[in-house]
Amino acid sequence: MDAFTAAQTTELVSRIGTKKATMRLDKLFINSFMTGPLLGFGCAIVLSVNASPWYQENAPGLIRLWGALLFPIGLVMIVLTGADLFTSNVMFMTTALLHRRVGIVDLLRNWFVSFFGNLAGSLFSMAIIFGYGNVYSTPGYKNAVFTFAEEKCVTPEWHHIFLRAIGANWLVCMAVYLSISSREIVSKIIAIWWPTATFVALALDHVIANMFFIPTAIFYGAPGITVSFYIWKSLIPTLLGNIVGGGIMVALPYWYLYLFQEETTIEFDTGGMGTAVNENAGPTSNSHSRRILHGREVHHSDPALQLPQPGADIRSGVSRELSEEKYGKKPDGQTNGISNGV
Repeated sequence: MDAFTAAQTTELVSRIGTKKATMRLDKLFINSFMTGPLLGFGCAIVLSVNASPWYQENAPGLIRLWGALLFPIGLVMIVLTGADLFTSNVMFMTTALLHRRVGIVDLLRNWFVSFFGNLAGSLFSMAIIFGYGNVYSTPGYKNAVFTFAEEKCVTPEWHHIFLRAIGANWLVCMAVYLSISSREIVSKIIAIWWPTATFVALALDHVIANMFFIPTAIFYGAPGITVSFYIWKSLIPTLLGNIVGGGIMVALPYWYLYLFQEETTIEFDTGGMGTAVNENAGPTSNSHSRRILHGREVHHSDPALQLPQPGADIRSGVSRELSEEKYGKKPDGQTNGISNGV
């Protein structure tokens, strides 16, 4: 099985969080802004699928399943492009904080910028594409938008939303965690897909997804839902629940299991990596940049900021097999007498 172990994956999560703490704030905001539209496309699919009155009345579980199976395309695009999703940053930054690689100020700065960057991107795509673009202007789609927002924001109690949000980000962070453990793109997509589909199928609440769902309903004039009502009844409980789900239910236990008071160094000596793991860390600065992190000056060559680098030999999955087939290179570094020309 071509994957990192749980211990290696948790170490990578900590390193990614550390690298995010060094990201320039303008890049962090733009990277977070791009998350809104990408996740919004997945949200838009869910609303479109829900515009089926017969299924809503006679097979609500089936229509929810269809929406759940299509929604993860948004998170796939986010992870593979390295966009900054606030809810996954909860896991990254909490792990790095517990690992004493970043300080509380680094964590709060990252959370603040990524949260409002996600909000700005979500509102932008919602208004420009799906609002003024009249994507949901016909009665069937508009009713689906209103019904969905009512089920998310009006019908449940405040504490119901908070508890559902814990489960939502537990699953989203597990999707990102499992994608990091995967070492080639198909496995990453599969790892992301099923936990994400699960949280949608269970109708759990994700604060960034709700930044699309409920403002869309407000834009089209949903009765009884105002901006202030949305902030109090949805944004706040979902935000707090997502922090608990990603920070306490994912980051804390895996940090404790694999990084806390462990005397054994976590090695990445299973061979060179044929694919990038760095996408989750977002944009990086050049090798000459430096800054003060957690009370000390660090450079981007600092081991705490580095992800494992490819070795001389390609040893990962399909890449290794293609290398052996094309160049005659064996895993032990010997060749079959064919020069690789490099």
